[in-house]
Amino acid sequence: MRDHLLILLLFMCINANSSSWKMGFLRNALSRVKTSLDKDRLVAIRKDFYSLRSKIAAKLALSPIQKAALAENLKKLIHIQKARLNDVGNTIVEVNEKAQIGELLYQGDIVLTDQQAKEILDAAKGKRERRQAYRNGKYPYTTWLFGVFYSFHANASARIKRVFKKGAMEWQKESCIDFIESPKAPGRIELISEDGCWSYVGNRHKVQPLSLGKGCENVGAAAHEIGHSLGMFHTHSRHDRDDFITLNTQNIKSKYLDQFEKATPELNDNYGITYDYGSIMHYGASGFANEGTYSMVPLDSDYTQTLGSPFISFYEKLMMNIHYNCLEKCGKNAKAAKCSMGGFPNPRDCRICVCPSGYGGKLCNKRPSGCGKTLKAKPSPEKLVDVLGDDSKEKREREDFMFCHYWIQAPREKKVEVKMMGFTGGIASDGCYYGGVEIKAHKDQRLTGYRFCAPENAGKTLVSHSNLMPVITYNRVNKTTTILQYRSSV
Repeated sequence: MRDHLLILLLFMCINANSSSWKMGFLRNALSRVKTSLDKDRLVAIRKDFYSLRSKIAAKLALSPIQKAALAENLKKLIHIQKARLNDVGNTIVEVNEKAQIGELLYQGDIVLTDQQAKEILDAAKGKRERRQAYRNGKYPYTTWLFGVFYSFHANASARIKRVFKKGAMEWQKESCIDFIESPKAPGRIELISEDGCWSYVGNRHKVQPLSLGKGCENVGAAAHEIGHSLGMFHTHSRHDRDDFITLNTQNIKSKYLDQFEKATPELNDNYGITYDYGSIMHYGASGFANEGTYSMVPLDSDYTQTLGSPFISFYEKLMMNIHYNCLEKCGKNAKAAKCSMGGFPNPRDCRICVCPSGYGGKLCNKRPSGCGKTLKAKPSPEKLVDVLGDDSKEKREREDFMFCHYWIQAPREKKVEVKMMGFTGGIASDGCYYGGVEIKAHKDQRLTGYRFCAPENAGKTLVSHSNLMPVITYNRVNKTTTILQYRSSV
């Protein structure tokens, strides 16, 4: 209560003199940020949000039951010594905060149109809105009905051109969405390199910049910002967020508190798709948090390191395919694949399936090809030692991940028990952004599995729901060693 009173007093001081607020910390940001965006318009929008901070703070206040549950969940968290690969930050939040562009944008990396700002402000005032997939009254006008046209600004380096194309391909290859380079298209994305990583949401039908500045030159950041351009807001702003994560508001930096308001259930259209902690559109657990703390704590605390993923999740692929009506392409095709594990026919080739992580083959009924193998779990413990990556260029980022896929199988009617014995050589960070191990123990195998990337994870034990447990190791920095102990279990 005392913290909320202090925050309310701050709001009163700020609102008493909006001009001084504009000339305050945001004016400092304005003087340093290098961007072609209309700074005065950004400030005006942020000022409108700032005026509602007391109302938003009241909405975010935890109930006594939530506080008690959070306290218990925090006891389960282990302290992880995180490492920073880049001076500008490991994540979009860190990069944008250091560049100070994050203070000017919605949720740290979104450029709102005036209409979008009005809708979200109206919702904060108790009126209605619509998102995660942006679907206001103008849908499907806000989608890219005839392909996503894009061009490159003169300041775009060869590297950010490559990662943009790779990020676009991650969305394109398993949907009906085409990305087309067209420098003269009147409505297009223009890739630029300015301060920070940011984008508009949806199709503006004019030239709309997307920035991949210093620290954003990776495929994960590109795919995240392209996700916004295709029409997605952040996963952690869904209306059902509180059923999956708890905001630890006392750890959130005060100037970002208003950035955590959530959507309303009336018009938040997630197409019936469940929340996925492994969403690429989800910020990490430390997003906007004070140093060494968490702003978002999953109700399933084993998912803490999974938040802030560098990969598009299976459920996001499904959501985007529904949002763009891609599934209709195979809906009446008699030759469409009959997919296992909840996969769906690929709109680009209805004979093959889009599969959850850890599954491959045309029908999602095989282990993905390449590195890895199938292991038989027995009652007595055995070890899996996985070494992945290249340490010849220590701490130098590679653009592409290396993967190994393992299937650990127990006899029918048995389960698989896996114990983390060690993870070394990696970069511990939100989202296990540079490398880690994913262990899929859930009944719903479409969900992202638990990801771990720190030595402190040793000792964690997970038990599968069935007699099969997919395990995925991945890496794009250094050489990592994952050691697991596995056995069959009742």
